[in-house]
Amino acid sequence: MPTSDLSPAQAAHWAARAGLPLLPDRHAAVAATARHIHSVVATLRELEFGDVPPALTYQAELAYQAELTHQAEQDQHDAAV
Repeated sequence: MPTSDLSPAQAAHWAARAGLPLLPDRHAAVAATARHIHSVVATLRELEFGDVPPALTYQAELAYQAELTHQAEQDQHDAAV
């Protein structure tokens, strides 16, 4: 069943099944939130990322570059002393 068809009663059922019972006044809000999340994820799935590596790769590369820069600065400082 697509999340876009999720009714408040179904949201309550799935929440209870996951061990998260909902108060009756929260069923509609949870169903609306699930539909919204589904629409955002569906949009993200349509994006073409091609050969773009995961964000963690960039962070690791930046950290490595910063370490190299720091080491080079330290070497220059030690040579000057």
